[in-house]
Amino acid sequence: MTVADLPAVNAGLNSLCTLMLVAGWGFIRTERKRAHIICMVSALVTSALFLTSYLIYHFNVGSVRFTAEGWPRVIYFPILISHIILAVAVVPMVIATVIPAVRARYDRHKFFARWTLPVWLYVSVTGVLVYLMLYVWFPSTERP
Repeated sequence: MTVADLPAVNAGLNSLCTLMLVAGWGFIRTERKRAHIICMVSALVTSALFLTSYLIYHFNVGSVRFTAEGWPRVIYFPILISHIILAVAVVPMVIATVIPAVRARYDRHKFFARWTLPVWLYVSVTGVLVYLMLYVWFPSTERP
């Protein structure tokens, strides 16, 4: 594996995180607490692996320009901008959600989770969309 493979790895990690988040939400809705915990810890670990891989890739490659013209640009940049803003915001949100859970303050955990889950899901799904648009559907003509 080379650094050039990391965007696909990152998309895979984001996809896996999305699946874990959805499964974890489903498990808590049916009061399967142990399965919920396993899924949410897995989502947290997967997101940490993603962040590590993402930083390694961009440290080595820098940024990759989106060079497609027309309607793809109109769709890509709002997705990218909202993804970046919410990706930054979700980190403290996840921390604020996990800490009460660890402290068995489930009322506080639930309060934060209602806001954190949709944002975390959005970030995970749009991360995959950004990858597909930038590397698969409309690959950059300036690709490293």
